Amino acid sequence: MQVFTANDIVEVAVRIEENGITFYNFAEKIAKTEDAKKLFAQLAQAEAAHKRTFEKLLSQIESYTPPERYIGEYADYLRNYVDNNLIFTKEVMDKQLSKVTDTVGALEFAMQRELDSVLYYHEVKNLVPTVQHETIEKIINEERKHYAMLVEMKKKYSC
Repeated sequence: MQVFTANDIVEVAVRIEENGITFYNFAEKIAKTEDAKKLFAQLAQAEAAHKRTFEKLLSQIESYTPPERYIGEYADYLRNYVDNNLIFTKEVMDKQLSKVTDTVGALEFAMQRELDSVLYYHEVKNLVPTVQHETIEKIINEERKHYAMLVEMKKKYSC
């Protein structure tokens, strides 16, 4: 029995990108230089573009309703998994972001979140029907591009 569908994973991707926008807006506020502020504003825009990409993917894939004991059980499970393991709830965000005090720290935090997302998508890809693997690969490629962009920016700010 398939546990996840591409539809579920894309919905999670949209939530991950929404949290990314929140993080990069935070990072822009703590940045000390105009260059850094511009960098994080650009990343927030990239997250918004990723979100739009994933929303477009969502509109193109089939809908799936898993068996549930109560309405929304499955969606609640996915939301809780994402909030507690991949992205951050308000409480976790406040705690983790209190440790991010500079541009390099913000980049490192973002890089880890991007890697966590890529790992999640790779793991879950095996749980969806083969016909939906292409959709998951599109998501993975978007996250890889974002990670590569962060690495290049970190090199620039680490000198």
